[in-house]
Amino acid sequence: MPDISYPVVVAAAKTWFKLGAVDVQMEGIEHLPETGGALLAVNHTSYVDYLMAGYPSVARGRYTRFMAKREVFDHPVGGPVMRSFKHISVDRSAGLESMDVAAEALRRGEIVGIFPEATISRSFLIKDLKTGAVRIAARAGAPLIPVVTWGCQRMFTKDHPKDFKRGKTVLVKVGEPMYPTGADPVAETAELRSRMEALLDACIREYPAEEQPPGSWWLPASYGGSAPTLEEAEAIDAEEKRKRAARKREKAMKKRKK
Repeated sequence: MPDISYPVVVAAAKTWFKLGAVDVQMEGIEHLPETGGALLAVNHTSYVDYLMAGYPSVARGRYTRFMAKREVFDHPVGGPVMRSFKHISVDRSAGLESMDVAAEALRRGEIVGIFPEATISRSFLIKDLKTGAVRIAARAGAPLIPVVTWGCQRMFTKDHPKDFKRGKTVLVKVGEPMYPTGADPVAETAELRSRMEALLDACIREYPAEEQPPGSWWLPASYGGSAPTLEEAEAIDAEEKRKRAARKREKAMKKRKK
């Protein structure tokens, strides 16, 4: 089935970049294969990461099929949109099945995108990674390519108002491919995280200083910003998860009473 939605969104994104003076600077796109499958492991700092992390593939004449939680596909509006892009539904209660679906897409020659941190990093640093990325790549015999974006969090992320004002820079760095064997997923995941951290460090240090003054809320504390530390962010995430679970229990109780 031909792609219909993707070209339209790519054209709209390019128009936005031009009219909004969004300076998207990409490096390392030569690491993306022109043909054949590849799994992109992307850091997660914002709600527009899909768009920016998929842009290097577009530069290579290809599209990225992102893995996303099943709840997005269950949404009456979001579901049809996600399926039109041929993105991949992830059921967290059926992890092996989701990995099989992603591996099959890689074997078909697709570029697949995954966020191994699972959720947005409030610290904007690389969180602990799930082992799914290396396991999927090993299962499919596909290269695993780290991709890091920086600057997207300034536009639309957790705990902060949207800001799509003109004149923002976004850096996208594509690293050299890894070839996981799956023999030691924990060690291979640690290597992936190390590579992503190196790319992120380069992004932060190369970002225009005038757009990233000391104390900026979008800058990690370890780089002179006021974002939460990894530990503080983890505590916030845990509280958010607790409240979400409580709301679900309350909703379920109300249903049983009806």
